[in-house]
Amino acid sequence: MYCFFQKYGYTHLSAGELLRDERKNPDSQYGELIEKYIKDGKIVPVEITISLLKREMDQIMGANAQKNKFLIDGFPRNEDNLQGWNKTMDGKADVSFVLFFDCDNEICIERCLERGKSSGRSDDNRESLEKRIQTYLQSTKPVIDLYEEMGKVKKIDASKSVDEVSIPILP
Repeated sequence: MYCFFQKYGYTHLSAGELLRDERKNPDSQYGELIEKYIKDGKIVPVEITISLLKREMDQIMGANAQKNKFLIDGFPRNEDNLQGWNKTMDGKADVSFVLFFDCDNEICIERCLERGKSSGRSDDNRESLEKRIQTYLQSTKPVIDLYEEMGKVKKIDASKSVDEVSIPILP
């Protein structure tokens, strides 16, 4: 799917992947903290996540100034993330839209459990996933609702099979 976005000039950045990579870095001052938050299904402090996203964006644009459109996967996750993003990225980045993959919680859990058979991710277990759903409902959904009020949400029915999910044409 992410090659679809590349076709439209977007570089995919996964906040979760950046956090997992940082967690594995033996020189990271944040590794243990990130691990604890991820395992508990909690949201990593905004300063850490934004610093990783900004560092990656700066590196990509430093190597090629034309690569200035990003699909940021899994961020912002709560109001604190949104405020941190707005404060740090004000005048540096514009959020054009939010892709919302709408899917039943049990389907999401089953898909993540299946992924967990080969992912090696510490949070691909039912207990962590159920905590993540509660965190989503309490913290992330209000942010999506806010973007929806601004007319910036592109909703996608993700309950279908991977081959059946269609992505709207992007700007």
